[in-house]
Amino acid sequence: MTIALLPGTMTELHEAVALGDYDLVDEILRTGRCDPNHKDVDWHDRTPLHWAAAKGQSELVKLLVDHGARHCLRSDVGWTAAHFAAESGRLGVLRTLHSLHAAMDAADLFGDTPKRLAEIYGHRDCSRFLEIAEVESRNYRRTAAMKGIPLDQRDEDWELKKEELERNPPCSWENYASSAPKKNQKKRGKQKCALPISCHQQLAVQSKDTG
Repeated sequence: MTIALLPGTMTELHEAVALGDYDLVDEILRTGRCDPNHKDVDWHDRTPLHWAAAKGQSELVKLLVDHGARHCLRSDVGWTAAHFAAESGRLGVLRTLHSLHAAMDAADLFGDTPKRLAEIYGHRDCSRFLEIAEVESRNYRRTAAMKGIPLDQRDEDWELKKEELERNPPCSWENYASSAPKKNQKKRGKQKCALPISCHQQLAVQSKDTG
């Protein structure tokens, strides 16, 4: 079967996950036709796991991780699968990622955690869950460190790119300063502001349009 969904560097696995086709995803993974950790540069370095999280596909999240998908991998601005799930209000996926010991408190390039995204987009159930999950996630890492248990919670490639991204962020800080929602400014006082909603939406869903 040929799938034509989105242009760019999406693999067959990306497309099958985006369509929510569990059987096809399972077949692709079992036969090793695609790398489950491939990043689609035309869609801001999204991995198949990012798509599954954004679409609310908890079973696909489990399937991908079972076949080697790394939940620590980040998009071009540092979003993990948990960020995509939080932005879309996918509580079930957040619970699944937490059960798989994903870092629920990872901050993106702009300092925003999944919990902050849930707050920005008004997903109160997700925000309440993440408030607890963040603490449990930190405690798990602390315990693992004490016991010498290695954890896969760092995207080495993204860390190398981070310095350049900080010098040239996709949405300028100046634009944010003039467009940040007033309610967020009042709520957080002098704290560093998060990326504006318009920029988060652009980074999460737009296809490459600057080439």
